[in-house]
Amino acid sequence: MDKKFSATRNFVLGAALVAAGLSSAYAEDKVKVGLMLPYTGTYAALGNAITNGFKQFVEENGGKLGGREVEYFTVDDESNPAKATENAKKLVSREKVDVLVGTVHSGVALAMAKVARDTKTLMIIPNAGANDLTGPLCSPYVFRSSFSAWQPSYAMGEALAKKGLKNIATVTWKYSFGEESVAGFKEAFEKGGGKVVKEMTLPFPNVEFQPFLTEIASLKPDAVFVFFAGAGAAKFVSDYAAAGLKSSIPLYGPGFLSDGNLAAMGGAGEGLLTTLHYADGLTNAKDAAFRTKYAAAYKMQPDVYAVQGYDAAQMYEAGLKAAGGDPAKQEELIKGMASATIDSPRGPFTLSKAHNPVQDIYMREVKGNENVVVEVVSKALADPARGCKL
Repeated sequence: MDKKFSATRNFVLGAALVAAGLSSAYAEDKVKVGLMLPYTGTYAALGNAITNGFKQFVEENGGKLGGREVEYFTVDDESNPAKATENAKKLVSREKVDVLVGTVHSGVALAMAKVARDTKTLMIIPNAGANDLTGPLCSPYVFRSSFSAWQPSYAMGEALAKKGLKNIATVTWKYSFGEESVAGFKEAFEKGGGKVVKEMTLPFPNVEFQPFLTEIASLKPDAVFVFFAGAGAAKFVSDYAAAGLKSSIPLYGPGFLSDGNLAAMGGAGEGLLTTLHYADGLTNAKDAAFRTKYAAAYKMQPDVYAVQGYDAAQMYEAGLKAAGGDPAKQEELIKGMASATIDSPRGPFTLSKAHNPVQDIYMREVKGNENVVVEVVSKALADPARGCKL
């Protein structure tokens, strides 16, 4: 009886050890993805949309990337640059993630990118548009699936110069993304023969716009170019219309002016033209399939942030395929990502030498609660990546 018990016990222990070994090997076979995004606060909706998009691509591939199951490690970055370095190091050093995915806030992304460079960890930026990330601070390890601040604004400058507009005033919050947006617009508009006659700024997140509206009315420019986003953008557009300027001095801006806030404008945004790398009403098959699946999974329509998350996963998949599914083969992985053509819902795009999307920029018109595509205004627009030494 004792021998039988001993044999049974040994069999059970042996099976348990084998199972543990298999479990350990299985865990090692997983791709570890660190999602460092805002899940609370002002940008929570953006962080959730990026996460949804990323996970949608993984689900479309049977829950795998590069043939391996995916394990997620999630950190709420709270859009707080002061916590960014510690949070990124935790994902890299403690969780040993294979790839960092983040974030929305450019200040947080800049700190994350430093950690990625210092630790030679692959990083994909699914939103933050600071020019420096793929400019002077570019790195072999850092990729972007979104845009640079320069791209949509430069495209609008080109478009308005081609329309024959000559004198334009600008307004933005006085912080880096707003100032980079205005600079990109000014570069293209003045190159095309126009002139920015007045550059106006106000502290972020101030929304006391009346002094600027009075000045615009006095200046009588051909048009006004602004960078605002979220609730501040909704208030500016509403105030602009209420001041009686909408009908006499057209208002333009990059797509952030009218993304996710049209309902808050109460119709004041109707007819507003903006430029961005995504739009409602695109006719490519990839976008139709993406939107159908996203709506079914999340009971809402996707936006540009969901597309950027989806494409971050696509980019990583391209790298893993080139590396035979092994995230440790970093050189092959980076080469695979850098040379990939991404079949995006926005339309196919490639990556520049600085690892920023080379992509079409659309003119969009506000119709109801949609930013409907009008035309491609800049085909395959590449950010100049000034200062990048790659």
